[in-house]
Amino acid sequence: MALVTRRGRRSRTGVSRRSQRRRTIRALRAEGRYGPRLRDVLPALAVVVVAFCAVVAGLATAYRALGPGIPVGALVVLAVVVPAVVRHNRPLARRRLGYYTPEELADLDAHGLALAVSRMLRRDGWRVLSVPDTPDRPRVRARDGSGHRMEVAFRPVAEPLPDEDPPTRSGRRAQAGPHVRLVVHRGTFSHRDVQWARRQGGVRLIDGSHLRRWAHGTHLDELTDVS
Repeated sequence: MALVTRRGRRSRTGVSRRSQRRRTIRALRAEGRYGPRLRDVLPALAVVVVAFCAVVAGLATAYRALGPGIPVGALVVLAVVVPAVVRHNRPLARRRLGYYTPEELADLDAHGLALAVSRMLRRDGWRVLSVPDTPDRPRVRARDGSGHRMEVAFRPVAEPLPDEDPPTRSGRRAQAGPHVRLVVHRGTFSHRDVQWARRQGGVRLIDGSHLRRWAHGTHLDELTDVS
């Protein structure tokens, strides 16, 4: 009788644990934290299997028709290209190369945006210069191979703050090449900002739409005249 009672307790305990586990899994799936189910990944898995079979069949056909040279060359190309594509599409590696999604741009703070702009400038061939760090006002300076110098400011309003002097254009620094001032804003510049930039001369505005295109891979020269 005691043995039957212990078995019954173990059975009820096992059922209770399975029920609790199912409830936990349902809750995690509802929050999107449990991961995909087999039916969710089955189509992508089928595509991968079909693509792999097609590649193998193509290599086999090329081997019979042209000899071992073509298949070996194709395998070498795949061994080089596939890892490079995978590394490029990894979020961290992609951001280090200067490519950001709109969601990633929206999540950046002021200093994160300055870092992103520095990476995008390097991607476009600019050499980013070291600038003393200011906690309240990040700034980026850069130079290209033609001697053009750029100063990047980040703020929603293009007009300089009361304690900020406009870029100097005389003396030894002026002889180093043309100076361009880039003002980056994740939102939209007002008409007053655009008029101010026109009056200043040498000031280029990058608003949210241009910033997203730049982060996607469009060259800065195609977004604004910085030469």
